[in-house]
Amino acid sequence: KKHFNIFIVVTQFFVFLYFKCLWRGLKFVVRKFTGRCELQRICYNNKHGARRTLKIGKLHTYMNSSTELLQSALSVHPDKVEKTIDDIMALKHINPDTNPQLGISLQASLLQIVGYRQLVAEVEKLRREPYDCENAEHEQMLMKLWKELRPDTPLSSRISKQWCEIGFQGSDPKTDFRGMGLLGLHNLLYFAEHDKSTALQILHDSLQPKHKPEWEQKNQDKAIGYSFAIVGINITDLAHSLLVSGALKTHLYNVAPEMPSLVYLQQTFCYLMQEFHQFWVEEDPSDIMEFNRVRSKFHRRILRQLKNPDATLCPHFSASDLHLVNL
Repeated sequence: KKHFNIFIVVTQFFVFLYFKCLWRGLKFVVRKFTGRCELQRICYNNKHGARRTLKIGKLHTYMNSSTELLQSALSVHPDKVEKTIDDIMALKHINPDTNPQLGISLQASLLQIVGYRQLVAEVEKLRREPYDCENAEHEQMLMKLWKELRPDTPLSSRISKQWCEIGFQGSDPKTDFRGMGLLGLHNLLYFAEHDKSTALQILHDSLQPKHKPEWEQKNQDKAIGYSFAIVGINITDLAHSLLVSGALKTHLYNVAPEMPSLVYLQQTFCYLMQEFHQFWVEEDPSDIMEFNRVRSKFHRRILRQLKNPDATLCPHFSASDLHLVNL
């Protein structure tokens, strides 16, 4: 057994050595044949967006000591991206005057990469900040959410059963924000403000599911509704997991021309809320206890969408609408 283990280790070493040398050899041949380094080939052969940026982000996997500068560029401060690109082009012996597109393309992709990391940090900060009823700003946001979703109904008091009308569980919404912190409130308010008609329609449908003939065959009067605000916080958790896992890179790299900001995640949240509502209707659950099953199935569907490098969850926010030049 001991000899067998040694044999396995030695075999793995030689396989690693073989592929490492083969990879470098292939790169050398391709560069001599095309006159371009791998970085140039990626930037010139892939359109702006996830196809290009994801490949640049993975370059560090194959780097040697002569390209450590590019590896550090993936985490450099945004203000230093331009200087870093100049250093990379000098290291690679690339003339910026004869390759002007390379610098522009590389800058856009590097800003997307470092911007994604900054967005994760910003979102984590919001998620970890608990709702504080003593904080005037927090209270103001909560009151604004009520006014956006119930514009014709005054709130009788801060602690009230009326909060259940927009899908909170009890008389004080602060307890429902524990899982996602302020991030959940930010997303719900953004949805209510920036896509108000859709938010109001989904809220209405969640409270009063539409009657359907097929439900009469099941001896049920109507479809099963759900708690709007609670589902919004739950979908916030789904968006957060997509972001932190890196699955959302495909979408964000395709919609953000450079650095993706919080508003891009909030737009994604609006899309997920609309899609989940439609998915809930299509799944036709027999009771609210099926929520976790439906959510998991929805999550898997979104993940499948994001495996396509050209995917955008919100087509109307796509980079192509920003009149970008395909470099």
